[in-house]
Amino acid sequence: MNTFEEYKNLWVYIETENGAAKSVGLELLNPGRMLADANKEKLVAVVIGQNVEEVAKKAIAYGADEVLLVEGPEYKDYTTDAYANALTKLSLKYKPSVILIGATNNGRDVGPRVSCRLKTGLTADCTALGIDEESGNIAWTRPAFGGNLMATILCPNTRPQIGTVRPGVFKKIQLDLNRKAEIIRENISTPAADIRTTILEVVKTVGDNAVNLEEAEIIVSGGRGLGKPENFAIIKELANALGAAVGASRAAVDAGWIPHAHQVGQTGKTVGPKIYIACGISGAIQHLAGMSSSDTIIAINKDEDAPIFDIADYGLVGDLFEIVPALTEEIKKYKSAK
Repeated sequence: MNTFEEYKNLWVYIETENGAAKSVGLELLNPGRMLADANKEKLVAVVIGQNVEEVAKKAIAYGADEVLLVEGPEYKDYTTDAYANALTKLSLKYKPSVILIGATNNGRDVGPRVSCRLKTGLTADCTALGIDEESGNIAWTRPAFGGNLMATILCPNTRPQIGTVRPGVFKKIQLDLNRKAEIIRENISTPAADIRTTILEVVKTVGDNAVNLEEAEIIVSGGRGLGKPENFAIIKELANALGAAVGASRAAVDAGWIPHAHQVGQTGKTVGPKIYIACGISGAIQHLAGMSSSDTIIAINKDEDAPIFDIADYGLVGDLFEIVPALTEEIKKYKSAK
């Protein structure tokens, strides 16, 4: 039977798409570095795909001490069977202490498969990471009870400790192209007969509901203060002028004014854009937890005591139906004059 002493090093799974790294994996190298250093372990990036050596090099530039690289034609597109097989076999061979996985659609799919095969636990959709001082276990923090409570979960009895972490929670560390580290190539094949699904077509957008809040550098969000769904038009107009994504508070989504894909908060997306503009959003704690890591927060609200102003870098107290259209026009004038 394996003892905990056999398990060492912290892994970050770097998810890829079309040969490029998704941001969340590179973001997770930041807390991964902190946790690995605290436990005096290596920070290891795991890269699976086809023709993804450049991703391995990028992971090193973002702080990895070592990279485990699995390549092959069966890994060109993500499939549950192939990727779960590769990640499980790597884990059985190297015995990591911790595995961090991005809480993307694919990460939420492969994480539970691997944890079950390794007979260990998994904490899903984490928004904070730390170390429990008493036990030395990873402290995984995630929303619970519909986002009304934050739970901190430990995995004291099994290894590896596995968790999925929401995109946008952590910032990437500074890129250092001079960093050097070993890339270890592992030859793990998954027979075609073992892969039960085939990618026939990749649909990048689905009507007007397509949104990628995690990757957006600017987000304009609307809340209950908009009053009715038709008023999201002024939010969308400002977003278009800025080249931004459209977000929303839970209240607006629950009211049916905008699809859930736009929701920012504990029960929606966790984001960290360069600029976040909150329009008619009071700032409930669930919403703040999903966007407080934004570089610059601009709040527009007629209630000067709204909690959103407590974390905003810039606050405008007034009628959003006057302020937002005026702001949109000024941005359009500025862009046309350039």
